[in-house]
Amino acid sequence: QVQLVESGGGLVQAGGSLRLSCAASGFTFSNYGMGWFRQPPGKAREFVAAISSSGGLYHIDSVKGRFAISRDNAKNTVYLQMNRLKPEDTAVYYCAATRASILINEYIYWGQGTQVTVSS
Repeated sequence: QVQLVESGGGLVQAGGSLRLSCAASGFTFSNYGMGWFRQPPGKAREFVAAISSSGGLYHIDSVKGRFAISRDNAKNTVYLQMNRLKPEDTAVYYCAATRASILINEYIYWGQGTQVTVSS
């Protein structure tokens, strides 16, 4: 069955770095766009970054220059490198997969999430 398993979250001080990983199985990973989303405490889930099946990238303005999404099709894994973390980056981070455009909210497979907490 389809699985997306996130890892790499944790507690970090402001200014620090984390790299999130999302291991995929049960579908042809290379054919799917992959996205990272986050849900801060008490707030709605928001889109963070995405990478298309052909390698096209998109990051929201608030993380540009700090976060970088990448993928390794040989390992069926998508990554989110997060640098210069801020307390407002605190959230549960989810990866998701789509066959549609990465900018359309039609992600069909979702992971269970990993907690990222940034202390000030």
